[in-house]
Amino acid sequence: MGERDERRKGTGDFESKGAILIIDDDRNHARGSADVLESVGYSCDVATGGREGLEMLQRRQYDLVLTDLVMGDVDGMEILRRAQEINPFVAVIVFTGHGTIENAVEALKKGAVDYLVKPLDIDGLRIRVQKALERQELVKINRDLERRLDRRFGFGGIIGNSESMRKMIDLCQQIAETDVAVLISGENGTGKELIARAIHENSLRKKRPLVPLNCAALSPQLVESELFGHEKGAFTGATFQKKGRFEYADNGTLFLDEVGDIPLETQVKLLRVLEGGEITRVGSNEPIKVNVRIISATNRSIEKLIEEGRFREDLYYRLKVVPIHLAPLRERRQDIPLLVDHFIKDFSRIYKKAITGIEREALNVLTSYSWPGNVRELKHAIENMVVVSRGNSLTLDNLPESIYRSERKPSPDFNSLAGISLKEVEKILIRNTLSQTGGNRQEAAKILGIGERTLYRKLKTYQLS
Repeated sequence: MGERDERRKGTGDFESKGAILIIDDDRNHARGSADVLESVGYSCDVATGGREGLEMLQRRQYDLVLTDLVMGDVDGMEILRRAQEINPFVAVIVFTGHGTIENAVEALKKGAVDYLVKPLDIDGLRIRVQKALERQELVKINRDLERRLDRRFGFGGIIGNSESMRKMIDLCQQIAETDVAVLISGENGTGKELIARAIHENSLRKKRPLVPLNCAALSPQLVESELFGHEKGAFTGATFQKKGRFEYADNGTLFLDEVGDIPLETQVKLLRVLEGGEITRVGSNEPIKVNVRIISATNRSIEKLIEEGRFREDLYYRLKVVPIHLAPLRERRQDIPLLVDHFIKDFSRIYKKAITGIEREALNVLTSYSWPGNVRELKHAIENMVVVSRGNSLTLDNLPESIYRSERKPSPDFNSLAGISLKEVEKILIRNTLSQTGGNRQEAAKILGIGERTLYRKLKTYQLS
Protein backbone atom coordinates (compact mmCIF):
# COMPACT_ATOMS: atom_id res chain seq x y z
CA MET A 1 0.00 0.00 0.00
CA GLY A 2 3.03 2.30 0.42
CA GLU A 3 3.42 3.17 -3.28
CA ARG A 4 -0.32 3.77 -3.62
CA ASP A 5 -0.33 6.08 -0.59
CA GLU A 6 2.54 8.12 -2.05
CA ARG A 7 0.70 8.54 -5.35
CA ARG A 8 -2.43 9.64 -3.50
CA LYS A 9 -0.53 12.30 -1.57
CA GLY A 10 0.92 13.67 -4.77
CA THR A 11 -2.48 14.28 -6.37
CA GLY A 12 -4.46 17.07 -4.79
CA ASP A 13 -7.77 16.39 -6.53
CA PHE A 14 -8.47 12.86 -5.30
CA GLU A 15 -10.73 13.74 -2.39
CA SER A 16 -12.65 16.28 -4.42
CA LYS A 17 -13.60 13.65 -7.04
CA GLY A 18 -14.81 11.12 -4.50
CA ALA A 19 -13.59 8.50 -2.04
CA ILE A 20 -14.12 4.91 -3.26
CA LEU A 21 -13.80 1.58 -1.46
CA ILE A 22 -13.21 -1.50 -3.64
CA ILE A 23 -14.01 -4.86 -1.99
CA ASP A 24 -12.99 -7.96 -3.94
CA ASP A 25 -11.27 -11.18 -2.82
CA ASP A 26 -9.61 -11.32 -6.26
CA ARG A 27 -6.59 -9.17 -5.33
CA ASN A 28 -5.45 -8.54 -8.91
CA HIS A 29 -8.93 -7.48 -10.01
CA ALA A 30 -9.26 -5.14 -7.02
CA ARG A 31 -5.87 -3.50 -7.62
CA GLY A 32 -6.54 -3.15 -11.33
CA SER A 33 -9.88 -1.43 -10.71
CA ALA A 34 -8.23 0.94 -8.23
CA ASP A 35 -5.50 1.85 -10.74
CA VAL A 36 -8.09 2.63 -13.41
CA LEU A 37 -10.05 4.96 -11.12
CA GLU A 38 -7.04 6.62 -9.48
CA SER A 39 -5.71 7.49 -12.92
CA VAL A 40 -8.68 9.87 -13.38
CA GLY A 41 -8.50 11.42 -9.92
CA TYR A 42 -10.51 9.26 -7.51
CA SER A 43 -9.20 8.28 -4.08
CA CYS A 44 -9.37 4.48 -3.76
CA ASP A 45 -8.95 2.08 -0.85
CA VAL A 46 -8.86 -1.68 -1.43
CA ALA A 47 -10.13 -4.51 0.77
CA THR A 48 -9.42 -8.08 -0.33
CA GLY A 49 -12.29 -9.60 1.64
CA GLY A 50 -15.74 -8.76 2.92
CA ARG A 51 -14.79 -8.66 6.60
CA GLU A 52 -11.89 -6.30 5.92
CA GLY A 53 -14.25 -4.15 3.82
CA LEU A 54 -16.74 -3.83 6.70
CA GLU A 55 -13.95 -2.74 9.04
CA MET A 56 -12.84 -0.06 6.56
CA LEU A 57 -16.45 1.19 6.18
CA GLN A 58 -16.51 1.81 9.93
CA ARG A 59 -13.28 3.82 9.83
CA ARG A 60 -13.82 6.14 6.85
CA GLN A 61 -16.71 7.85 5.06
CA TYR A 62 -16.87 6.73 1.43
CA ASP A 63 -18.86 8.18 -1.46
CA LEU A 64 -18.96 4.91 -3.41
CA VAL A 65 -18.45 1.22 -2.68
CA LEU A 66 -17.58 -1.26 -5.43
CA THR A 67 -18.05 -4.81 -4.14
CA ASP A 68 -17.94 -8.29 -5.54
CA LEU A 69 -21.14 -10.23 -4.85
CA VAL A 70 -19.54 -13.63 -4.26
CA MET A 71 -16.81 -13.71 -1.60
CA GLY A 72 -15.65 -16.30 0.89
CA ASP A 73 -16.22 -14.61 4.25
CA VAL A 74 -18.87 -11.86 3.90
CA ASP A 75 -20.81 -11.64 0.62
CA GLY A 76 -21.71 -8.55 -1.38
CA MET A 77 -25.35 -8.49 -0.25
CA GLU A 78 -24.24 -8.12 3.37
CA ILE A 79 -21.76 -5.41 2.34
CA LEU A 80 -24.62 -3.58 0.60
CA ARG A 81 -26.87 -3.78 3.68
CA ARG A 82 -24.21 -2.69 6.15
CA ALA A 83 -22.90 0.12 3.91
CA GLN A 84 -26.41 1.63 3.71
CA GLU A 85 -26.80 1.38 7.49
CA ILE A 86 -23.49 3.14 8.12
CA ASN A 87 -23.97 5.87 5.50
CA PRO A 88 -27.38 6.43 3.86
CA PHE A 89 -25.80 8.52 1.09
CA VAL A 90 -23.22 5.97 -0.08
CA ALA A 91 -23.61 4.59 -3.61
CA VAL A 92 -22.97 0.86 -4.08
CA ILE A 93 -22.07 -0.83 -7.37
CA VAL A 94 -21.74 -4.63 -7.40
CA PHE A 95 -19.41 -6.84 -9.47
CA THR A 96 -20.82 -10.10 -10.76
CA GLY A 97 -19.86 -12.95 -13.08
CA HIS A 98 -21.97 -14.00 -16.07
CA GLY A 99 -23.52 -16.81 -14.08
CA THR A 100 -24.78 -14.68 -11.19
CA ILE A 101 -26.57 -11.80 -12.93
CA GLU A 102 -29.81 -12.72 -11.13
CA ASN A 103 -27.98 -11.93 -7.87
CA ALA A 104 -27.05 -8.52 -9.25
CA VAL A 105 -30.71 -7.83 -10.06
CA GLU A 106 -31.59 -8.74 -6.48
CA ALA A 107 -28.91 -6.30 -5.28
CA LEU A 108 -30.51 -3.53 -7.37
CA LYS A 109 -33.82 -4.21 -5.63
CA LYS A 110 -32.05 -3.88 -2.25
CA GLY A 111 -30.56 -0.47 -3.09
CA ALA A 112 -27.48 -0.94 -5.28
CA VAL A 113 -27.26 1.79 -7.94
CA ASP A 114 -25.67 -0.34 -10.69
CA TYR A 115 -23.89 -3.63 -11.46
CA LEU A 116 -20.88 -4.52 -13.60
CA VAL A 117 -20.12 -7.90 -15.21
CA LYS A 118 -16.60 -9.29 -14.95
CA PRO A 119 -14.20 -8.94 -16.67
CA LEU A 120 -14.58 -5.16 -16.46
CA ASP A 121 -14.37 -2.78 -19.38
CA ILE A 122 -12.07 0.11 -18.38
CA ASP A 123 -14.06 2.89 -20.04
CA GLY A 124 -17.32 1.37 -18.83
CA LEU A 125 -16.04 1.31 -15.24
CA ARG A 126 -15.10 4.99 -15.32
CA ILE A 127 -18.41 6.07 -16.87
CA ARG A 128 -20.58 4.02 -14.49
CA VAL A 129 -18.67 5.27 -11.45
CA GLN A 130 -19.01 8.89 -12.58
CA LYS A 131 -22.77 8.50 -13.16
CA ALA A 132 -23.27 6.79 -9.78
CA LEU A 133 -21.46 9.58 -7.94
CA GLU A 134 -23.38 12.28 -9.83
CA ARG A 135 -26.65 10.55 -8.90
CA GLN A 136 -25.70 10.39 -5.21
CA GLU A 137 -24.73 14.05 -5.25
CA LEU A 138 -28.23 14.93 -6.48
CA VAL A 139 -29.70 12.83 -3.66
CA LYS A 140 -27.61 14.77 -1.13
CA ILE A 141 -28.66 18.12 -2.61
CA ASN A 142 -32.35 17.17 -2.52
CA ARG A 143 -32.07 15.92 1.05
CA ASP A 144 -30.36 19.14 2.12
CA LEU A 145 -33.14 21.15 0.45
CA GLU A 146 -35.76 19.09 2.29
CA ARG A 147 -34.03 19.80 5.60
CA ARG A 148 -33.90 23.53 4.93
CA LEU A 149 -37.60 23.52 4.01
CA ASP A 150 -38.33 21.56 7.18
CA ARG A 151 -36.56 24.18 9.28
CA ARG A 152 -38.59 26.93 7.67
CA PHE A 153 -42.01 25.33 7.34
CA GLY A 154 -42.04 22.56 9.94
CA PHE A 155 -40.86 18.99 10.39
CA GLY A 156 -43.00 16.06 9.33
CA GLY A 157 -46.27 17.95 9.72
CA ILE A 158 -45.29 19.59 13.03
CA ILE A 159 -46.52 23.19 13.06
CA GLY A 160 -45.06 25.88 15.28
CA ASN A 161 -42.82 28.91 15.27
CA SER A 162 -42.38 29.47 19.02
CA GLU A 163 -38.90 29.24 20.46
CA SER A 164 -39.68 25.97 22.27
CA MET A 165 -41.02 24.38 19.08
CA ARG A 166 -38.06 25.54 16.98
CA LYS A 167 -35.64 24.03 19.49
CA MET A 168 -37.65 20.81 19.61
CA ILE A 169 -37.75 20.52 15.79
CA ASP A 170 -33.98 21.14 15.56
CA LEU A 171 -33.39 18.36 18.10
CA CYS A 172 -35.67 15.96 16.19
CA GLN A 173 -33.77 16.67 12.98
CA GLN A 174 -30.45 15.94 14.71
CA ILE A 175 -31.53 12.56 16.10
CA ALA A 176 -33.86 11.32 13.34
CA GLU A 177 -31.23 9.39 11.38
CA THR A 178 -29.78 7.73 14.48
CA ASP A 179 -31.13 4.71 16.37
CA VAL A 180 -31.02 6.47 19.73
CA ALA A 181 -33.91 5.81 22.16
CA VAL A 182 -36.22 8.81 22.63
CA LEU A 183 -38.60 9.61 25.49
CA ILE A 184 -41.25 12.25 24.68
CA SER A 185 -43.01 13.90 27.62
CA GLY A 186 -45.93 16.30 27.63
CA GLU A 187 -49.55 16.75 28.58
CA ASN A 188 -52.34 14.90 26.80
CA GLY A 189 -53.14 16.41 23.42
CA THR A 190 -49.76 18.06 22.81
CA GLY A 191 -48.94 15.77 19.85
CA LYS A 192 -46.48 13.21 21.21
CA GLU A 193 -47.38 10.54 18.65
CA LEU A 194 -47.05 13.12 15.85
CA ILE A 195 -43.47 13.80 17.01
CA ALA A 196 -42.72 10.07 17.11
CA ARG A 197 -44.04 9.62 13.56
CA ALA A 198 -42.05 12.61 12.30
CA ILE A 199 -38.83 11.17 13.77
CA HIS A 200 -39.55 7.76 12.22
CA GLU A 201 -40.45 9.18 8.79
CA ASN A 202 -37.14 11.06 8.71
CA SER A 203 -35.08 8.09 9.88
CA LEU A 204 -33.20 5.37 8.03
CA ARG A 205 -35.99 2.99 9.12
CA LYS A 206 -38.78 4.84 7.32
CA LYS A 207 -39.29 2.01 4.79
CA ARG A 208 -40.26 -0.24 7.68
CA PRO A 209 -43.32 0.36 9.91
CA LEU A 210 -43.76 2.47 12.99
CA VAL A 211 -45.74 0.17 15.30
CA PRO A 212 -47.65 1.93 18.13
CA LEU A 213 -48.76 0.40 21.42
CA ASN A 214 -50.82 2.29 24.00
CA CYS A 215 -49.61 0.72 27.24
CA ALA A 216 -52.37 2.35 29.30
CA ALA A 217 -55.12 0.70 27.25
CA LEU A 218 -54.08 -2.87 28.12
CA SER A 219 -54.53 -5.02 31.18
CA PRO A 220 -51.30 -6.25 32.84
CA GLN A 221 -52.08 -9.76 31.56
CA LEU A 222 -52.17 -8.60 27.93
CA VAL A 223 -49.14 -6.29 27.86
CA GLU A 224 -46.55 -9.07 27.50
CA SER A 225 -48.55 -10.83 24.80
CA GLU A 226 -48.87 -7.58 22.85
CA LEU A 227 -45.18 -6.75 23.21
CA PHE A 228 -43.57 -10.17 22.74
CA GLY A 229 -46.33 -12.35 21.20
CA HIS A 230 -47.42 -15.79 22.40
CA GLU A 231 -47.53 -19.41 21.38
CA LYS A 232 -50.71 -21.39 20.88
CA GLY A 233 -51.89 -22.73 24.25
CA ALA A 234 -49.63 -20.41 26.27
CA PHE A 235 -52.61 -19.34 28.38
CA THR A 236 -56.39 -19.64 28.45
CA GLY A 237 -57.74 -18.14 25.24
CA ALA A 238 -54.44 -18.43 23.31
CA THR A 239 -55.94 -20.46 20.48
CA PHE A 240 -53.29 -19.54 17.90
CA GLN A 241 -49.70 -18.34 17.65
CA LYS A 242 -49.40 -14.56 17.67
CA LYS A 243 -46.54 -12.23 16.78
CA GLY A 244 -45.92 -9.35 19.17
CA ARG A 245 -45.30 -5.68 18.42
CA PHE A 246 -41.53 -6.17 18.58
CA GLU A 247 -41.65 -8.69 15.73
CA TYR A 248 -43.93 -6.49 13.63
CA ALA A 249 -41.57 -3.55 14.22
CA ASP A 250 -38.41 -5.49 13.28
CA ASN A 251 -36.01 -3.12 11.45
CA GLY A 252 -38.54 -0.36 12.13
CA THR A 253 -39.68 1.66 15.15
CA LEU A 254 -41.78 0.68 18.16
CA PHE A 255 -43.73 3.55 19.75
CA LEU A 256 -44.62 2.86 23.39
CA ASP A 257 -47.29 5.40 24.31
CA GLU A 258 -47.98 5.99 28.02
CA VAL A 259 -44.92 3.92 28.85
CA GLY A 260 -45.27 4.81 32.54
CA ASP A 261 -48.22 2.41 32.76
CA ILE A 262 -46.21 -0.73 31.94
CA PRO A 263 -46.43 -3.15 34.91
CA LEU A 264 -43.24 -3.67 36.96
CA GLU A 265 -42.94 -7.36 36.09
CA THR A 266 -43.09 -6.51 32.37
CA GLN A 267 -40.54 -3.71 32.81
CA VAL A 268 -37.91 -6.31 33.77
CA LYS A 269 -38.50 -8.26 30.54
CA LEU A 270 -38.58 -5.10 28.44
CA LEU A 271 -35.21 -4.04 29.87
CA ARG A 272 -33.77 -7.46 29.00
CA VAL A 273 -34.98 -7.08 25.41
CA LEU A 274 -33.43 -3.63 25.07
CA GLU A 275 -30.11 -4.90 26.40
CA GLY A 276 -29.97 -8.16 24.42
CA GLY A 277 -31.96 -7.49 21.25
CA GLU A 278 -33.96 -10.71 21.70
CA ILE A 279 -37.59 -11.41 22.59
CA THR A 280 -39.22 -14.64 23.73
CA ARG A 281 -42.89 -15.23 23.03
CA VAL A 282 -45.09 -16.07 26.00
CA GLY A 283 -45.17 -19.87 26.31
CA SER A 284 -41.91 -20.36 24.39
CA ASN A 285 -38.24 -20.81 25.32
CA GLU A 286 -36.89 -19.94 21.86
CA PRO A 287 -35.33 -16.43 21.62
CA ILE A 288 -36.03 -14.36 18.50
CA LYS A 289 -33.60 -11.68 17.35
CA VAL A 290 -35.15 -8.24 16.75
CA ASN A 291 -33.71 -4.93 15.56
CA VAL A 292 -36.05 -2.22 16.78
CA ARG A 293 -35.74 1.47 17.60
CA ILE A 294 -37.71 2.50 20.69
CA ILE A 295 -39.58 5.81 20.98
CA SER A 296 -41.61 6.20 24.18
CA ALA A 297 -44.06 8.82 25.40
CA THR A 298 -45.62 9.70 28.72
CA ASN A 299 -47.83 12.36 30.28
CA ARG A 300 -46.69 11.35 33.76
CA SER A 301 -43.59 12.13 35.82
CA ILE A 302 -41.44 9.01 35.51
CA GLU A 303 -39.13 10.40 38.22
CA LYS A 304 -42.08 10.44 40.63
CA LEU A 305 -43.03 6.88 39.65
CA ILE A 306 -39.43 5.82 40.38
CA GLU A 307 -39.63 7.43 43.85
CA GLU A 308 -42.86 5.51 44.47
CA GLY A 309 -41.22 2.24 43.41
CA ARG A 310 -43.53 1.86 40.38
CA PHE A 311 -40.95 2.27 37.61
CA ARG A 312 -37.44 0.85 37.24
CA GLU A 313 -34.73 3.49 37.20
CA ASP A 314 -32.46 1.42 34.91
CA LEU A 315 -35.26 1.08 32.34
CA TYR A 316 -35.97 4.81 32.56
CA TYR A 317 -32.39 5.67 31.59
CA ARG A 318 -32.53 3.13 28.76
CA LEU A 319 -35.65 4.77 27.34
CA LYS A 320 -34.64 8.42 27.74
CA VAL A 321 -31.24 8.58 26.04
CA VAL A 322 -32.66 11.69 24.35
CA PRO A 323 -35.55 13.35 26.23
CA ILE A 324 -37.96 15.61 24.33
CA HIS A 325 -40.49 17.77 26.15
CA LEU A 326 -43.57 19.17 24.39
CA ALA A 327 -44.73 22.41 25.99
CA PRO A 328 -48.50 22.83 26.50
CA LEU A 329 -50.28 25.14 24.08
CA ARG A 330 -50.88 27.80 26.76
CA GLU A 331 -47.09 28.25 26.99
CA ARG A 332 -46.63 28.78 23.25
CA ARG A 333 -49.58 30.93 22.27
CA GLN A 334 -47.76 32.37 19.26
CA ASP A 335 -48.23 28.96 17.59
CA ILE A 336 -52.03 29.21 17.86
CA PRO A 337 -52.62 31.41 14.74
CA LEU A 338 -50.49 28.99 12.64
CA LEU A 339 -52.41 25.99 13.93
CA VAL A 340 -55.77 27.72 13.43
CA ASP A 341 -54.91 28.52 9.82
CA HIS A 342 -53.76 24.95 9.20
CA PHE A 343 -56.91 23.39 10.70
CA ILE A 344 -59.21 25.80 8.83
CA LYS A 345 -57.65 24.73 5.52
CA ASP A 346 -57.85 21.04 6.44
CA PHE A 347 -61.47 21.03 7.58
CA SER A 348 -62.62 23.37 4.80
CA ARG A 349 -61.34 20.79 2.34
CA ILE A 350 -62.84 17.85 4.25
CA TYR A 351 -66.28 19.46 4.61
CA LYS A 352 -66.16 21.16 1.18
CA LYS A 353 -66.55 24.71 2.51
CA ALA A 354 -65.08 27.89 1.07
CA ILE A 355 -63.77 29.31 4.36
CA THR A 356 -60.81 31.60 3.83
CA GLY A 357 -59.92 32.64 7.39
CA ILE A 358 -61.05 33.81 10.81
CA GLU A 359 -62.07 37.25 12.12
CA ARG A 360 -59.63 38.95 14.44
CA GLU A 361 -61.96 39.05 17.45
CA ALA A 362 -62.52 35.30 17.27
CA LEU A 363 -58.79 34.64 16.86
CA ASN A 364 -58.07 36.83 19.91
CA VAL A 365 -60.40 34.67 21.99
CA LEU A 366 -58.72 31.49 20.76
CA THR A 367 -55.28 32.93 21.47
CA SER A 368 -56.11 33.94 25.04
CA TYR A 369 -57.93 30.68 25.95
CA SER A 370 -55.98 28.31 28.24
CA TRP A 371 -56.50 25.13 26.12
CA PRO A 372 -56.43 22.43 28.82
CA GLY A 373 -56.79 19.84 26.03
CA ASN A 374 -53.91 21.42 24.08
CA VAL A 375 -53.63 21.01 20.29
CA ARG A 376 -56.20 18.21 20.23
CA GLU A 377 -58.81 20.50 21.83
CA LEU A 378 -57.95 23.33 19.41
CA LYS A 379 -58.30 20.98 16.46
CA HIS A 380 -61.75 19.83 17.57
CA ALA A 381 -62.81 23.44 18.23
CA ILE A 382 -61.85 24.54 14.70
CA GLU A 383 -63.60 21.50 13.22
CA ASN A 384 -66.75 22.50 15.14
CA MET A 385 -66.48 26.10 13.92
CA VAL A 386 -66.01 25.08 10.29
CA VAL A 387 -69.00 22.76 10.41
CA VAL A 388 -71.42 25.36 11.88
CA SER A 389 -70.10 28.34 9.88
CA ARG A 390 -72.42 29.81 7.22
CA GLY A 391 -70.00 32.37 5.83
CA ASN A 392 -66.55 32.59 4.29
CA SER A 393 -64.85 33.53 7.56
CA LEU A 394 -65.09 32.12 11.08
CA THR A 395 -66.56 34.58 13.61
CA LEU A 396 -67.27 34.97 17.32
CA ASP A 397 -70.69 33.44 16.71
CA ASN A 398 -69.03 30.21 15.54
CA LEU A 399 -66.99 29.75 18.73
CA PRO A 400 -67.93 26.76 20.88
CA GLU A 401 -69.97 28.03 23.84
CA SER A 402 -67.58 26.55 26.41
CA ILE A 403 -64.64 28.53 25.01
CA TYR A 404 -66.55 31.78 24.44
CA ARG A 405 -68.11 31.65 27.91
CA SER A 406 -64.75 31.08 29.63
CA GLU A 407 -63.27 34.10 27.86
CA ARG A 408 -66.11 36.54 28.70
CA LYS A 409 -64.38 38.12 31.65
CA PRO A 410 -65.92 40.89 33.82
CA SER A 411 -64.90 44.47 33.18
CA PRO A 412 -61.65 45.44 34.93
CA ASP A 413 -61.82 47.24 38.25
CA PHE A 414 -60.59 50.67 37.21
CA ASN A 415 -60.76 51.87 40.82
CA SER A 416 -57.82 49.57 41.59
CA LEU A 417 -55.71 51.66 39.19
CA ALA A 418 -56.20 54.83 41.21
CA GLY A 419 -52.94 56.29 42.42
CA ILE A 420 -50.90 54.79 39.58
CA SER A 421 -49.30 57.02 36.97
CA LEU A 422 -50.54 56.97 33.38
CA LYS A 423 -47.16 55.66 32.26
CA GLU A 424 -47.42 52.73 34.67
CA VAL A 425 -50.99 51.98 33.50
CA GLU A 426 -49.80 52.04 29.88
CA LYS A 427 -46.90 49.74 30.74
CA ILE A 428 -49.29 47.24 32.40
CA LEU A 429 -51.70 47.43 29.43
CA ILE A 430 -48.94 46.79 26.89
CA ARG A 431 -47.46 43.92 28.90
CA ASN A 432 -50.84 42.21 29.36
CA THR A 433 -51.77 42.62 25.69
CA LEU A 434 -48.45 41.09 24.61
CA SER A 435 -49.11 38.20 26.96
CA GLN A 436 -52.56 37.70 25.43
CA THR A 437 -51.12 37.60 21.89
CA GLY A 438 -48.30 35.25 22.87
CA GLY A 439 -45.69 37.93 22.20
CA ASN A 440 -46.99 38.77 18.71
CA ARG A 441 -46.17 42.48 18.47
CA GLN A 442 -48.09 43.04 15.25
CA GLU A 443 -51.27 41.63 16.80
CA ALA A 444 -50.69 43.56 20.04
CA ALA A 445 -50.30 46.85 18.16
CA LYS A 446 -53.60 46.29 16.34
CA ILE A 447 -55.46 45.48 19.57
CA LEU A 448 -54.01 48.58 21.27
CA GLY A 449 -54.89 50.74 18.27
CA ILE A 450 -51.36 52.04 17.71
CA GLY A 451 -48.76 51.55 14.99
CA GLU A 452 -46.06 48.91 15.24
CA ARG A 453 -43.28 51.51 15.33
CA THR A 454 -45.03 53.26 18.20
CA LEU A 455 -45.30 49.96 20.06
CA TYR A 456 -41.62 49.19 19.50
CA ARG A 457 -40.68 52.61 20.85
CA LYS A 458 -42.81 52.12 23.97
CA LEU A 459 -41.35 48.65 24.53
CA LYS A 460 -37.90 50.19 24.53
CA THR A 461 -39.01 53.02 26.81
CA TYR A 462 -40.61 50.66 29.34
CA GLN A 463 -37.86 48.03 28.90
CA LEU A 464 -40.37 45.33 28.00
CA SER A 465 -39.12 42.32 26.02
